[in-house]
Amino acid sequence: MNKQLAWGVGLAALVALPFVYRDPYHLHILVLILIWSFAYTSWSMMGRFGLVSLGHGGFMGVGAYVTALLWNHLGVSPWIGIPAAMLCAGVLALIVAYPCFRFRITGHYFALVTLALSGIVLQIIIATRDYTGGSLGYTPERTKGSHIVALQFDDKVVWYLIALGIWAGGLAIWYWIDRSMSRYAMEAISEDEDAAAAAGVNVTAEKLRITVLSAVMTAMAGALYGQYQMFISPDTVSGIAVSLQMVFAAVVGGIYVALGPTVGAIITILLAEVLRIGFGTKAVGWDNLVYGVLLVLFIIFLPKGILGSLLAWLKSPSKHRDG
Repeated sequence: MNKQLAWGVGLAALVALPFVYRDPYHLHILVLILIWSFAYTSWSMMGRFGLVSLGHGGFMGVGAYVTALLWNHLGVSPWIGIPAAMLCAGVLALIVAYPCFRFRITGHYFALVTLALSGIVLQIIIATRDYTGGSLGYTPERTKGSHIVALQFDDKVVWYLIALGIWAGGLAIWYWIDRSMSRYAMEAISEDEDAAAAAGVNVTAEKLRITVLSAVMTAMAGALYGQYQMFISPDTVSGIAVSLQMVFAAVVGGIYVALGPTVGAIITILLAEVLRIGFGTKAVGWDNLVYGVLLVLFIIFLPKGILGSLLAWLKSPSKHRDG
């Protein structure tokens, strides 16, 4: 009960925040943190069970570009375009993941397959530059009609509340999986697929379920990012760099803790902003270099991530004895 009360008070404070403090820049940073937190949480749905995907940059790119292309070329509202983009990402995940799981392609081989997927989506975006703008990026057309239908708002408070709702929804899904039978099935599969299958677990179906859910959520994050920024490019919503950013954030924050990806998002967004403000264009690409170095260090010295390690330390008997 105390934990639920704490969550309730925390969410109420977050909802009230933009009505008390309205600095546009800080609200912008908070919106980015919330959207990317949702994306990182989506990746952790798979990562926590040993399904290391390097293709989530592809799913995010599908979400962003399908939504924008449907709006610009067909006039389809993002309220319809986003579900369509999520469906496309889910079908793509099925096409790639089913053969992998059916023929027992796991571990680093599965990671390589998803890496190829991320690269293919990136190359398709660049190759179809007549429609997507290629490497120069793409801008959803601004509406002259209803901003609600177009999902375009100039007020950052509105976007903050939307992003907060999506972030809370991502945490709810994470907890739902954590308390479902799928969690135990996936943990058994990650330990020993043959033993799990012998115990009656449908290994392929369980893996597909969690993979499609993760892909669909990631596509939604990409679509919302594009609608908020009103500009997308292959480098910002797709490709291996985005995929690695997701891995880094989830691992550093704590892959086995619900708020771990959120901590990772705070670190990645603030790091990018510090480099941008401090070094300007000279720091382009530095964040990916820092991500790589920190990822190696965290995997070696702090495998549970910042939040996971902190919680483990607070629960350790030796800590209480020392106190």
